[in-house]
Amino acid sequence: MRAEEILNLFPEESRERWREVAKQAKRLQEIRLRAGMPLSILVENREYFVDRQGRIVDMPGEAARPLPEELESLLGHLCKYSIYAFADEIRQGFLTVQGGHRVGLAGQVILDGEGRIKNMKYIRYLNIRIAHQIRGAADALMPCLFAEGRVMSTLLISPPGGGKTTMLRDIIRQVSDGTVYGRGVNVSVVDERSEIAGSYLGVSQNDVGIRTDVLDGCPKVEGMMRLIRSMAPRVLAVDEVGSLADAQALQMAGGCGCKLLATIHGGSMEEVRGKDYMRYVMEQRLFERYVMLDRRQGACRIVEIYDREGKPCTRQ
Repeated sequence: MRAEEILNLFPEESRERWREVAKQAKRLQEIRLRAGMPLSILVENREYFVDRQGRIVDMPGEAARPLPEELESLLGHLCKYSIYAFADEIRQGFLTVQGGHRVGLAGQVILDGEGRIKNMKYIRYLNIRIAHQIRGAADALMPCLFAEGRVMSTLLISPPGGGKTTMLRDIIRQVSDGTVYGRGVNVSVVDERSEIAGSYLGVSQNDVGIRTDVLDGCPKVEGMMRLIRSMAPRVLAVDEVGSLADAQALQMAGGCGCKLLATIHGGSMEEVRGKDYMRYVMEQRLFERYVMLDRRQGACRIVEIYDREGKPCTRQ
């Protein structure tokens, strides 16, 4: 991650104000802009603020307070001054920009005649989440995920911010490229919220491997079946399983011979077992490995690995 990549997120006329923030590129996690509210950043899980001169300060009272027109200018720049071309993403509440960075959006929604979100206007809240791919994040886990040269269907579990998407991305990369534990195979990714591959204009901004195909911005259930029909993957990957419909689609994918890689929110195996759709997942024995993760001192940590019965298993 280079400072120039952070600077390029902003209109040219305002980049000088962001140079101090850009120097934190390798540690920077978020930039939050709210109309009329203190401008804040998150650096290694610690909140700081930014004043009108671009200096990083500790107190919100010292911070700059962006005007609505400043947010409109930034949004226009992020959309390459063609907001219409990004209307579908804006309707979903986020943009993925060059570099794989995600910009969360909030403001006033416009509903259609059936009460569904048609568009968004008066966007007054932006959260720029800085993408940091960590190649090798899954190195310690890979020996536990293969049997006889083939990857096992694996579900990654962690609380929000616990590193499961980072871990999933690196597993996909290694399974696709091949490792000492198994040859590379075709992997298909349903990237519903553009968080795995971080696609920009259809091109993955993150390294997800040389044999990986990505369906970006598509709902998981529809996307899984579409990829199985069109791309014939050996491994299918999705992020954030969260419903019985997701679980049933995974079962169908597994029935077509695909190995599965997925993630779910959860703070413990007991919490996961308590979810209705996860009881279905475990009854159907969809996964051969369950991996509990958390984040300590900024690094993703493997807490425990469980077998398909949900019992702790010995690491290889």
